[in-house]
Amino acid sequence: MNILLSVKFWFAVLFVASAVYVHLRGKVRHGFARQLTDHSTILAPINSLLYLSSKVPPRPYIDPAAFPELAPLQANWQTIRDEALALYEGGRITVATGYNDVGFNSFFKTGWTRFYLTWYGETLPSAQQACPRTLALLLSIPAVKAAMFAVLPPGATLQRHRDPYAGSLRYHLGLRTANAPECFIEVDGERRFWRDGEVLMFDETFIHYARNETAVQRIILFCDIERPLNNPFARAFNRLVRATMMSASASANVPGERIGGVNRLFSRVIGIRLWGKRLKARSRFAYYALKYAVLAALIALFIWA
Repeated sequence: MNILLSVKFWFAVLFVASAVYVHLRGKVRHGFARQLTDHSTILAPINSLLYLSSKVPPRPYIDPAAFPELAPLQANWQTIRDEALALYEGGRITVATGYNDVGFNSFFKTGWTRFYLTWYGETLPSAQQACPRTLALLLSIPAVKAAMFAVLPPGATLQRHRDPYAGSLRYHLGLRTANAPECFIEVDGERRFWRDGEVLMFDETFIHYARNETAVQRIILFCDIERPLNNPFARAFNRLVRATMMSASASANVPGERIGGVNRLFSRVIGIRLWGKRLKARSRFAYYALKYAVLAALIALFIWA
């Protein structure tokens, strides 16, 4: 029993220390109430391992020149743009067909749309048919672990958020943009804007948001790039997470394409989340009282079990 209590104690210390580290990382932070139940707190021990093993400096933006293997994408941006525009004009860059894209579900309500190209080891058949040249370029670069075309329409805002897992870095290649500061992304308080044929690369686990205040549909190539890590244990762990958790978050462009297990589960439990939103709309007090009561019960279960 004493050994079990000791293990629980040191696990709790590690968890709290990791959560504080993640919260204080960067200049922009969530408020205490949001941070308490944010996924960045839940995944803090895992992400802290990756941060401490990262070869990339802990800054919001990253110099693309540090990743010369990605240069063919920018060199062929017009070829990529032409395939993206053909998809867009054909109405094929769309929202998810139902609740089967948990990673980006909250973006769809703003008008944001996407077309997946490849996702953590899986190439989508619709992308093979529609975007063969772009896909060939992506598959020739092992550091690219996932990619899509993403559209941010005029007037849209993507709210402040962190991405959940620190095993990758985010790459944006401008394909059709306003080339103006009114269509921008802000990462950890630093604002930049997209330009046609130019790259923005950043650490998506810093708090960030985006807004399009122009009349131009912003279309980009959006990629997850493997985070360089400085030890074999961290690299092996990252490969394991990619092969399991990240692969299980696969979504589809068209009916019939594979939906990962995480998204199949999400489609079944979304009713609870929607019920919570309705409760919050009726009574914020009742919503937060229930939320923190559940959190307290889980902590008590961990302590006393």
